[in-house]
Amino acid sequence: TGLASLMLMFSISTLKAEVNVGASVMVGQLDTSGSETEITDLGGATDKNSKSLKETFLGASVFLEYVADNGFALGIDYVPVDVDIGDGKRTDTAAVAENDSGDRSASASLEDLITVYANIPLGGNGIYALAGYHTVDVTTTETLPNSSYGDVDLNGYQVGLGKKGDNYKFEFFYSDFEDISLTATGGSASHKIEADADAMGLKLSFFY
Repeated sequence: TGLASLMLMFSISTLKAEVNVGASVMVGQLDTSGSETEITDLGGATDKNSKSLKETFLGASVFLEYVADNGFALGIDYVPVDVDIGDGKRTDTAAVAENDSGDRSASASLEDLITVYANIPLGGNGIYALAGYHTVDVTTTETLPNSSYGDVDLNGYQVGLGKKGDNYKFEFFYSDFEDISLTATGGSASHKIEADADAMGLKLSFFY
């Protein structure tokens, strides 16, 4: 992204740095809460369904970082694995004339998660603070009568603590994303999804 390129160019031009390339594995819990609202008739009557999910996830990433002599690191991390953030299904029954019966299902996932991050040393024992900025695509798959949700780009932030060794680092992190708001297009009824997602986990990285 443009922000990532700008920050990396800044690091190259202002810091005497070594370059680390590596890969990471992570495990954590994703908390998602949200609701779907359907305007069911011309008078504006609504049908709202809410749901909260806690899901364990496994993931992997690759990263490139520049590390200064004082241990400060600036890098970019990319997750090539999609992360599911929730799914749901219900069955509606209605009069034939309304043509509004059948199964409704929807699911969403995070794709192409990119994080620009800084590792800020806390003393000389390899412990550091983590601060990061996320960009991610939220894609949806749904079964609705004559309508569909679109996809959306989201931003978020990440904070945490880590411990760095000779060729590895271990992190505890917390990530929070912007609220998700999607409106279905097409069909006679209006559907809207609103959701919020955050994650907490552990990450082990190896580099050379």
